Amino acid sequence: MDNKLPEYERMLYAALAPSHQTAAVLKGACRTWEDHLWAQISIICEERESGEIEKLGGGFWEDDTRDVEKGDDDDDDESDWIGRVGEALEALKDVSVVEGLGPEHAFNYSQLHIILDKTDKMLENFADALKSGSLPTSSREHAPLCRFFAHLCLYFQMIDISVPPLATQIILESYLQVLEAAGQRDLIALYAGALGDNAVERYAMFLVSLQLSADASERRLALTRAREHGLDMDRVAVATAERTIEKAFEDLPPLRGSLPSIIALQPPPTSAELLLLRSIEWTTYSESTYPTALEQANVILRYFLASGRVALAKQLLDMLPPELAAIGEPEEMATEYLHYRQFFVIWETLDQVVESQALEVASMNRDARLAWLDDYRSVIDRAYERITKLLESEWLVTDVETPGGNRRRRELIRVRQIFVPELIIRLHSLLVASRHHIKEWVPAFVCVSPPETKNFSFRNLTRALHLANTVADSRYKLYEDFVNEDGRRLGDYLGAVRQAVLAGLEGGGSDPFRVLMV
Repeated sequence: MDNKLPEYERMLYAALAPSHQTAAVLKGACRTWEDHLWAQISIICEERESGEIEKLGGGFWEDDTRDVEKGDDDDDDESDWIGRVGEALEALKDVSVVEGLGPEHAFNYSQLHIILDKTDKMLENFADALKSGSLPTSSREHAPLCRFFAHLCLYFQMIDISVPPLATQIILESYLQVLEAAGQRDLIALYAGALGDNAVERYAMFLVSLQLSADASERRLALTRAREHGLDMDRVAVATAERTIEKAFEDLPPLRGSLPSIIALQPPPTSAELLLLRSIEWTTYSESTYPTALEQANVILRYFLASGRVALAKQLLDMLPPELAAIGEPEEMATEYLHYRQFFVIWETLDQVVESQALEVASMNRDARLAWLDDYRSVIDRAYERITKLLESEWLVTDVETPGGNRRRRELIRVRQIFVPELIIRLHSLLVASRHHIKEWVPAFVCVSPPETKNFSFRNLTRALHLANTVADSRYKLYEDFVNEDGRRLGDYLGAVRQAVLAGLEGGGSDPFRVLMV
């Protein structure tokens, strides 16, 4: 090209006829990275076209008098040409620009790698940068780059360009973290669904991260989004509940040491306890996950009761759908759940006894007192029947003194050791305390009292003493549930029985067994 021509004219001619001869002029006119890319591509394509035309004997505008260099066959080989093109384009990685973004920018970087058909290497390099921390989450570029490469991965998949699975997973995972940090919960399921085999577990991890920040309706909505984006909602629900329970147990104290007091005022629930409590929500939204909910409910109820957290266990039971009680398989799980329901019916009955006792006032008229007494007698009878039925059944577990067993068995034994003595002592106490109010008249021919005593018996006092026979009965082995701790020693109960025997002498006489004979 004639160097005497004006600069801009030479640039124009170089752009119209890009070649190795005009390359220096053309590249000198480039200001942006895109300019350099266009110039390099134009030179490569024009040279290729010219070479093919020369093979055919030249074109109309070609100079026939030129001495055309003929390369050997290897130079014309397609693979060799592609190699030379690659080398030429690789040089664009280090080109300097006057304006705009340089070759290191994500858009330019990805453009070049797409042209070079090195998308796998491009995505793996970015994934490595995320893993190594060279692109920290605190940097301004982190979120935009994660967004860009995540969408690039998804676009490649849409147009059937293969992407490296591990790198894609790392990039999408990073973008999911960006969405979580930005509070864009409605988009999580959409992008988690692109993770393939890991989609369910990843979306479950997101749902676990909600912890206590979302109420039940928000949780249900988040779970529903899984189905909207092609995920198995039941699998997501089960995985979320399992991971939530695991997370809660990481922060909760283990069940060991002395048995907890259930008489003392209970502290408010901790965050870990509330997280464990609400973990059951995930598997109670759909009937298809009720069997899993049954198993998980037993795990949570066992922990709360073995920790002495009766109120939390009752709250959990109230959250569960009634259909769980109708599940019969597996039988072991179904029976355990029904035993918990049986226990809380009794616990509620004992509360009703206390409430009924509190209703007595000295200023009652005769009719009001008779009505109160009838209600008081009725609720005590229910408590006696229900507790006796529980004690005479194999509640939760048998053979308490047999050592060993799995974790579940050890927890069930702990629950029995906490509540069986408690139920026995509370039933004994309310039966003995009611003797002043609930008296039964006995016909004279039955009464064995001295002539000067009134012919009535303390029916509930008799029941309290018969209860001691049930405790001593080797068929039920209730004595094994008493442990050597304050309030739960067998000696404490036997002392209460002794006081009941002495109370039987209040009507007169000296026969301590008289109360058992009327």
